Amino acid sequence: MKLNDFLTAQQQATVVDAVRLAEKGTSGEIRIHIDGKCKSTPVERAKEVFNRLGMYRTAQHNGVLIYLAVESKVFAIIGDKGINDVVPEHFWADVVEVMGTQFRNGRFAEGLAEGVAMAGEKLKAYFPYQDDDVNELPDSISFEKEDGQ
Repeated sequence: MKLNDFLTAQQQATVVDAVRLAEKGTSGEIRIHIDGKCKSTPVERAKEVFNRLGMYRTAQHNGVLIYLAVESKVFAIIGDKGINDVVPEHFWADVVEVMGTQFRNGRFAEGLAEGVAMAGEKLKAYFPYQDDDVNELPDSISFEKEDGQ
C-alpha cells in the first residue's frame, strides 16, 4: 500500500479540517506524519520527524506531533518543550487510548480526527488562543518520503 493511498483524499481532508478546527481554540500547533514502517521506537521516530519538520520553531514551543507508521501498526504523540514543561506526566494517555481503539477497529481517519480534537482541547488549557495568533506550521499531513525520510 502506498502511503498516499492509506487515507482517501476525503479522509485526508477530514483530518486536515480537524487540525484547523482544533488549532482555532489554542495557540498550539498540531501536525500529523504518516510513515510506512517504523525503523526505531515510535517515540524516537516521532522525535526525528518532529525535528525534520522544524516543529521546534514555534514561538511558545507548543507543537504536537501525532506520528503513525501504518505497516508497523504503531503510533506516538509527542509535544515540544513548552508543552512538556507544563503538562502532567500522562497528559496524552487518554488521547492515545481513544486513538488506539479507533485504529484497532480500522477507523484510521476517525482515530486521527478524534485524537487531533482531543489534543486541541488539552492544549487550550495551557495555550489558549491569542488574538494575534498566527498559524506557524502547515496543517497538512506529511508522509514518509520515498528515500525513507
